[in-house]
Amino acid sequence: MSAPRRSTTRRGAGRERVSLLDSAQELLREVLAFGFPADAVVSRYFRAHARLGQRERHVLAETVYGVVRNLRLWRQLAQGAPTGSVELRLLALGWQGELAAAGFPEALLGWRAQCLAQDLSGLPPAVRYSLPDWLAVRLQRQCGGEFEALAGALLRPAPLDLRANLLKTTREQAREALREQGIDSEATPLSPWGLRVAGKPALQRSDAFEQGLVEVQDEGSQLLALLLAPRRGEMVVDFCAGAGGKTLALGAMMRGSGRLYAFDVSQARLERLRPRLARSGLSNVYPVAIRGERDERVQRLAGKIDRVLVDAPCSGVGTLRRNPDLKWRTTEADVERLAQQQASILAQAARLLKPGGRLVYATCSLLESENQQVVQAFLDAHPGWRLLDAAEWWRQQQLPGSIEGPWLRLWPQRHGTDGFFAALIERNP
Repeated sequence: MSAPRRSTTRRGAGRERVSLLDSAQELLREVLAFGFPADAVVSRYFRAHARLGQRERHVLAETVYGVVRNLRLWRQLAQGAPTGSVELRLLALGWQGELAAAGFPEALLGWRAQCLAQDLSGLPPAVRYSLPDWLAVRLQRQCGGEFEALAGALLRPAPLDLRANLLKTTREQAREALREQGIDSEATPLSPWGLRVAGKPALQRSDAFEQGLVEVQDEGSQLLALLLAPRRGEMVVDFCAGAGGKTLALGAMMRGSGRLYAFDVSQARLERLRPRLARSGLSNVYPVAIRGERDERVQRLAGKIDRVLVDAPCSGVGTLRRNPDLKWRTTEADVERLAQQQASILAQAARLLKPGGRLVYATCSLLESENQQVVQAFLDAHPGWRLLDAAEWWRQQQLPGSIEGPWLRLWPQRHGTDGFFAALIERNP
């Protein structure tokens, strides 16, 4: 007689825990295939497994993201485990639920404790901080003695930042509205609109979110809108708008006046802007799906625009706190290809500006080949443009600390934001 199959239903607490561990192994295998962004894989898995409760989803997501963040180091440590599949060993190192009750073999738990207690300082930095060699080399070359602080910061999960919608509220009023919903927050140190939320509350179910009082947006991203400084009544273009976080911030600065175009090559991304736009109260935003930077709808606006934001497609290295899978899905060849695309986008976007108009070129990358080198090549080829000093802008905004101009560079280890680069350039009158 064959052995009875183990049930994966919730008939008992022990079986529920084993089932959760099975789910974790299944989800981790799918994520580590790196065929799609990790957040998309996790969302798809949860939709396909509606039986999972909120607590279980939290354990699965936090555990899997922890493994992805520390993947290189933990894979090396996992080679010395006494038992279990590769996925099980990785999960043991990163489990975010009740460890003793999760169903791991006892031998694996003892090994885990020894692993996490050992001195890792003798390992190569790229292994210790779970970075691919090419990325570690580039960041070490750029950051010098600050490399380890940066690499350590990129391993820590990012906080949840919000932007208060000043069309509908003040930052303090938004904070109070969140507090009434049981969501604690504090004012961000750099953005005058930002709130940093404690933990991971069910924000989208709150009245403050549904009424458009707040939007999810990293503090560094908010500063890009502040740097562009659009004015009421102007013609403004968000050239790579995506789902529109910065578009909404720009619109709020314009107080809903003027005309604000949100261009993107993805109709699907622009569709995600529409519900956000409805909550915002803005009426001056015009989403436009374009075929590329040379689209005729772009060309028709040449020489007519006051301000342009170019948040260019990039490697996303500055967002590894939120998207740790990017470091495993991106190659050096990708970075070089992106730099060529960024140069083309910047050149075409700049043609939109009227004399005296301003453009912010920005990425969420930390790599000079996507940032300073792209901007400098543009300036060398366009003598009718000049680079403005972001350090002077920082002082004028009376922001804490200082930055090293002329670029705006935000660093997780220094500023507590995602990694951002921005250059403010002006077309000569």
